[in-house]
Amino acid sequence: AKAEELAHHASVPVINGLTDRSHPCQIVADLLTMVEQGKALPGLELAWLGDGNNVLHSILEAAALFKFNVRVGTPQGYEPAAEFVGMARAAGSQVTLTQDAAEAARGADIVVTDTWVSMGQEHVHNKLAAMAPFQVDAALMAQAKPDARFLHCLPAHVGDEVSEEVFEGDQSVVFDEAENRIHAQKSILLWCFGRL
Repeated sequence: AKAEELAHHASVPVINGLTDRSHPCQIVADLLTMVEQGKALPGLELAWLGDGNNVLHSILEAAALFKFNVRVGTPQGYEPAAEFVGMARAAGSQVTLTQDAAEAARGADIVVTDTWVSMGQEHVHNKLAAMAPFQVDAALMAQAKPDARFLHCLPAHVGDEVSEEVFEGDQSVVFDEAENRIHAQKSILLWCFGRL
């Protein structure tokens, strides 16, 4: 809301670099990474595991625009905001909400997670306990397609939301994804200046 208020009063473009509600700049980099990995966005099956947070909200916004499907695996009480789910569904994307991590990952082209605890959050111990079954480990990645890719916006807490085996494994493209933040942000700036 503060970013939108700032944009309303500003005479120049205002870019949402990150808010508690959404993280669109990250998702532009993620979409670039998916395409670089040979994944066509329309009809893509993306699995999200963990907390229904700002990154997931922006993934749902992207799903609405690019017509891919999202399977959301979260513990009860940590689901994404209903308005983002509704937006994606209204645009024709299939959004599945489940408390079963394996169900969310099954047949996915892309598996995504994020840190379980964001800056300034309280009640950490309860949250970590609830999230534990949603760790992206080798068994969970095995539910996805054989050529599935793993994404994480970093920094990661290896051993919490993702196992070291997956994070360092052949299906992980997290460092390509991190590099793509540079290229994605350059494209956003060019777009703001009417050069793209």
